[in-house]
Amino acid sequence: MAGLSFDLIALQLFTGLALGAIYVLFAIGLSLIFGMLTVVNFAHGAFYMVGAYVGLFLLSLGGNFWLCLIAVPLIVGTVGLVVERFLIRPLYGRGIDYPLLLTFGLSYVMVELVRIAFGKSGYPFDTPEILQGAVNIGVGYFPLYRLFVIGIAAAVLLGLWLFLERTSFGLIIRAGARDPQIVRVLGVNVSRVWLFVFGIGSGIAALAGLLAAPLQGVIPEMGATILAEAFVVTVVGGMGSIGGAVIAGLLVGVVVSMTSLFAPEMAKVSIFALMAVVLLVRPQGFFGRAGLMS
Repeated sequence: MAGLSFDLIALQLFTGLALGAIYVLFAIGLSLIFGMLTVVNFAHGAFYMVGAYVGLFLLSLGGNFWLCLIAVPLIVGTVGLVVERFLIRPLYGRGIDYPLLLTFGLSYVMVELVRIAFGKSGYPFDTPEILQGAVNIGVGYFPLYRLFVIGIAAAVLLGLWLFLERTSFGLIIRAGARDPQIVRVLGVNVSRVWLFVFGIGSGIAALAGLLAAPLQGVIPEMGATILAEAFVVTVVGGMGSIGGAVIAGLLVGVVVSMTSLFAPEMAKVSIFALMAVVLLVRPQGFFGRAGLMS
């Protein structure tokens, strides 16, 4: 530890922020769906994985990475609309366990379909040529693509915040998350709002999968690992809290990265240790509200 320089620690911190940006994109979709629909979406990791494979497929057809950044969330988000409308919606009002079990089974179905279509082996996903290499950030050279991931995550968060805070539909979403009965009384079609929210959450998860693909490759099981870590993020940040998901996602990314530097064998364990500490101090997470699960 004594041999570690400040520059190395700073670079590792930036690496943690890049990892945290992936966590944030994944977790805000999970939190958005739970906060609005009170659905614990175990298929969220499968949407993340499908996003990477859809991007891979579009590139094989002659598309480019920039086109994928737009097309992948739209395509997978549309799949999310279909899932909510025909599979999840009939289960509303039957208790939180029913959609949980359905999405749990759906995740296995989606993974098996991808294995049938693309095979069980993984695929490399090349970093776009313009984003290859490294740039000097003052404390050393840092991969340009990781900086790009941080920038995209920041842009998505800004766009989502403007949408939720500055548009009438965003106001309906926030009101529906707090009291859907009142929104119904005011004449709003809450089912349509839920449909739209599930599509947005699924599309953002797919975007996270696409952005993660050049960093880790593309395999059918890639959504399972991040799903467990994303649930840690949502629990630490507070179930249903988008702001909590942002802060917790960045925090988890930094904790994993810094633990990898000082004690690599404890990197994965550190995520759950962080969750345990937070829940002991604040059981509802950073910004969670009591009674949301009831």
